[in-house]
Amino acid sequence: LVGIIAELRSDHGCPWDKAQTHESMISCLRNECEEVVEAIEQKDPENLCEELGDVLLQVLLHAQIAKEEGLFTMDDVINGLAEKMIRRHPHVFGDEEYGSDEQNQARWEEIKRQEKEAKRNRKTAELQGKPLDKQ
Repeated sequence: LVGIIAELRSDHGCPWDKAQTHESMISCLRNECEEVVEAIEQKDPENLCEELGDVLLQVLLHAQIAKEEGLFTMDDVINGLAEKMIRRHPHVFGDEEYGSDEQNQARWEEIKRQEKEAKRNRKTAELQGKPLDKQ
């Protein structure tokens, strides 16, 4: 699928796909996400399956554009998400115990806050010419 998207944006690919940018795709992404919500609300699993595919297409197109710009790849997106899910589920992938739903939501938010703080610290260090390891 990643290869199909790359082919669509290649020199001999589809003119519409090749012309797209992150910015030009914003309305498409919004529309596809809204259509997923509508399918869920209408309890229409067949349409939900199709609309989730359309959202995935948006993700793939954005990742391909980013790859072409030298920013990141689809592998980076997938690996980043996998790492995030492992970090945010220490009761599954670590040694923490599962508490109540409220406790786990609070722990999720705390981990998320720590991730954002680490990201800010990395950006500050990079601006000062002192790159830090990714946390």
